[in-house]
Amino acid sequence: MKIRISLLFVLCLCSLSSLFAQQLRIDKEKRILEKEDGTPFLWIGDTAWELFHVLNREEAVYYLDNRKEKGFSVIQAVVLSELQGISTPNAYGELPLTDKNPEKPNEKYFQHVDFIVREAKKRGLYIGMLPTWGDKVTNAHGGEGVIFTPENAYVYGKFLGNRYKSSPVIWILGGDRNIDSDLELEIWNEMARGIKEGDGGTHLMTYHPRGESSSAYWLHNMPWLDFNSYQSGHGRRYDKVYEYNEYHRLLFPRKPFVNAEPAYEDIGVRFSDFMNFEKNGKDRDQFVYSDGLIKDPSFFQEGIFDAYDVRVSAYWTLLSGAAGYTYGNNAIWQMFKPNGRCAIPAVSYWTEALDRPGAQSMLFLRKIFELFPLGSFYPDQSLIFGINPENDSYIVSAITDNQKSVLVYLSKGQPVRLNLSKMSGNTPMFRWYNPSTGEFSVKKQVEVDNNSLASFEAPTKGLNNDWLLVIECD
Repeated sequence: MKIRISLLFVLCLCSLSSLFAQQLRIDKEKRILEKEDGTPFLWIGDTAWELFHVLNREEAVYYLDNRKEKGFSVIQAVVLSELQGISTPNAYGELPLTDKNPEKPNEKYFQHVDFIVREAKKRGLYIGMLPTWGDKVTNAHGGEGVIFTPENAYVYGKFLGNRYKSSPVIWILGGDRNIDSDLELEIWNEMARGIKEGDGGTHLMTYHPRGESSSAYWLHNMPWLDFNSYQSGHGRRYDKVYEYNEYHRLLFPRKPFVNAEPAYEDIGVRFSDFMNFEKNGKDRDQFVYSDGLIKDPSFFQEGIFDAYDVRVSAYWTLLSGAAGYTYGNNAIWQMFKPNGRCAIPAVSYWTEALDRPGAQSMLFLRKIFELFPLGSFYPDQSLIFGINPENDSYIVSAITDNQKSVLVYLSKGQPVRLNLSKMSGNTPMFRWYNPSTGEFSVKKQVEVDNNSLASFEAPTKGLNNDWLLVIECD
């Protein structure tokens, strides 16, 4: 009888423990995020901002299955979302708040959020949960209007913190807004305080700013900000994300940082400049169908970001010191459906966008950074011999902590000469990794001259011919 009771007790403990996700923390060197067992956490995010608001449960499961298969680890979603999130109901006719009051959450709405969080957990995914889009805190840049005060922000934050204290959640305050007043700062501080009190401080927390901005500009010294997030944005190809990374690496105290919103696949370059049709003397119907699909891609005069742009941004971001990179697709962030709400004209509906080449490449990104985990290498541009060109031909290099491996990303397969004097070990070998296919070439021995210099020519070169050079010593 005692044996049976003991066995039952153990089974109950195992069952109970399965309800709790392994929480994340900051590593000792303040470089990366890691799990409680010390395993480096590879943040590969997806901006699914409207996930809770637009999709029903069957659609949400379909989405999560797809993202799990493609190697994503963080799903960034908003509770009080951007697209009329507090005035238009979810797929089940439920609004998140009663009378738009943050102190009166609607239980039925949050049961749907609960379901998605649980399904994410089953698949080993973390929810980067935004309590609200920023338009509910500030009137800057439009939106539904301000509903938060410092007082109700604290109450709402404590409600969320308590509700998801045992869930695989990373808190992301902000929601595409910078902090333009002391009142806004107080609201975010109080929301953070409420969340921390509600969950006992068991979850990491950051802040999502507007494009070309970082949480560090306002919040780096706030004790609740565990790591920084920046949004490199959608303003240009070959965005210099490595400069954002250099800025963050120089801050004190040191905190990890992630690129939480780089340029989305399938979104127009500088899209906001072309969205005012009247100002630009354009007829919307000429370029965009009534449901929001793009009829004529020339509507975006500087083109549309593609999978190549995604890869360049991702490898530049991670190899130059970031703790994470977030992918995005224009149709997926808004979960754009036929006859659904469409804030920015899209090239497809969300279900078709799931398998776009840029999303597929995230699986190959995971493959290489599981071989070389975050925290096992550091950026080192001194490996590059000579002048490193700017913009489209910029080269990013890194070396592992044990100095036995070197990683060099070439955005256009451009020739490179390296100084390998820092490498430790015998018989350096090199191979090429294709970021668009996840395939390695055959290993070859590196030919090093008397000055420890070696020259490399990628298998192909030019636009859309990016390669990762991997050099390893015994």
